[in-house]
Amino acid sequence: MSSTELPETLAAAVPRVSTVRVAEGERLRTVALPGLTLNVRSRPPTRAGLPRALYVHGLGGSSQNWSELMPLLAGVVDGEAVDLPGFGDSPPPEDRNYSVTAHARAVIRLLDASGHGPVHLLGNSLGGAVTTRIAAARPDLVRTLTLVSPALPEIRVQRNALPTALLAVPGVATLFGRMTRGWTAEQRTRGVMALCYGDPGRVSEEGLRHAVEEMERRQRLPYFWEAMTRSARGIVDAYTLGGQQGLWRQAERVLAPTLLVYGGRDQLVSYRMARKASAAFRDSRLLTLPDAGHVAMMEYPETVAEAARDLIVDSDGAAGGAPGETNDRADRSYGRGGAVVGEGDDGGTGNDSDNDSGGS
Repeated sequence: MSSTELPETLAAAVPRVSTVRVAEGERLRTVALPGLTLNVRSRPPTRAGLPRALYVHGLGGSSQNWSELMPLLAGVVDGEAVDLPGFGDSPPPEDRNYSVTAHARAVIRLLDASGHGPVHLLGNSLGGAVTTRIAAARPDLVRTLTLVSPALPEIRVQRNALPTALLAVPGVATLFGRMTRGWTAEQRTRGVMALCYGDPGRVSEEGLRHAVEEMERRQRLPYFWEAMTRSARGIVDAYTLGGQQGLWRQAERVLAPTLLVYGGRDQLVSYRMARKASAAFRDSRLLTLPDAGHVAMMEYPETVAEAARDLIVDSDGAAGGAPGETNDRADRSYGRGGAVVGEGDDGGTGNDSDNDSGGS
């Protein structure tokens, strides 16, 4: 069921801070499920009858991370972006479980409750791991899968990703909080941008202001660090799983056509992993953006949208049985530098745009 109010038990426990920013043309709603309340951001499609899409953000991010991309795909999908439990405007889950599996279960419950499946599923970073698990476990819910810098296990972890992994160690978050007590919201925001963007200087002043306001809001939430640390621990735990629960094994089980997006300046997910990912996902295409960082859908939304649109249109056409239509677009270039390429090929440079800051 959906409502505009939090369940009574959660509403009493979660303080109301400043309101979440809603971009022009967006709407917010809450979906209340037993033990779980999710905030969902949507943008009306340009016409009725379009297939559904769901966007899933990364660690420390929120549904706002998709505000640049959503309007660019409004002509081909009816899109919604979810705040994972404990992030954005979604309160913590009652069981305080922030594992990758728990996040995946929350999204599955949202999709099952809405009855909108199968959907075009898009995920970034942690959201990429979550949506990979969903696509492997519930192929009936996923029409296509678009993964932007998915958090899949790496043998050699990026050096700049180590602090995120250290958050999973008990006591580190408390220590870090004490060490950075004097940091302003702007300092924290600029630090996140430096880590997540290929070129933080391209963020507009307005985008920086909105990001700082959101950081100030998040820091007033008593469960902010809990959601961050336990979700980081969930990623680390997921990396150590073997057998059928291993994320790479699950990637091999994904049946949905998949678009993989990797940035050459990503400091959190190695650009080198693009080859392994394109080999693991059986029906995949690869978009490389050498100048992008960890949140390519925010840095280069037009380029990512064009590639995602091709995937969606090709998939819907193939499902409809259009004669002679194929979803093999491995030779098509996007923008000024992004390209859908084969294994071992290189991309070029991306196109410019102004965007807000996002989480890792």
